[in-house]
Amino acid sequence: MASRVVDISPMAERFFVAFPDADAIRRGNVYARCRMIVLFDVSAELGALVLGTSNRTEILLGYGTLFGDLASSVNPLGELYKTEVRALAAHLGVPAAIREKAPSADLWVGQLDEDELGGSYEDFDRVLVRLVDGGQSPEAVAQAGFDAHFVHAVAERVRTNAYKGRIPLIAEVPPRVARATGTRE
Repeated sequence: MASRVVDISPMAERFFVAFPDADAIRRGNVYARCRMIVLFDVSAELGALVLGTSNRTEILLGYGTLFGDLASSVNPLGELYKTEVRALAAHLGVPAAIREKAPSADLWVGQLDEDELGGSYEDFDRVLVRLVDGGQSPEAVAQAGFDAHFVHAVAERVRTNAYKGRIPLIAEVPPRVARATGTRE
């Protein structure tokens, strides 16, 4: 299978000429969106689909950039927790060097997902399975032996980032027939 490396730095850095004070998060988001511009353009060139790589853990925690790494034509991993993706990779024979690499969006030098998130993916997954799949309250999860502060922080992240896991909302307007005829139903 052929691969192609496309340097997105000139595209992203040209953008920052207009926004020189952008912080690391904003810069990382622009880089993520530039990657998707390139991927979707190559997909058009090849008549192919862009496969998503975000997993359930990242989506639930809001750890992704809208129209950046969260964008795709189809996402085969979107319903799998991070720990399940790792198990699948082991099952498929993905080399340990890849499976065990510290997760990073590589948005800046030294950036690691778990440092930014404030916990390990294993801990997040154990809590998320109880909160989301099990429908347990944060209090019930904490009573099961999990750190209450961590559980509440995870629940809050899920709540505030839920919009990232949905297709964009479309504003509702009156039915087209009523608009076209000037009548109201």
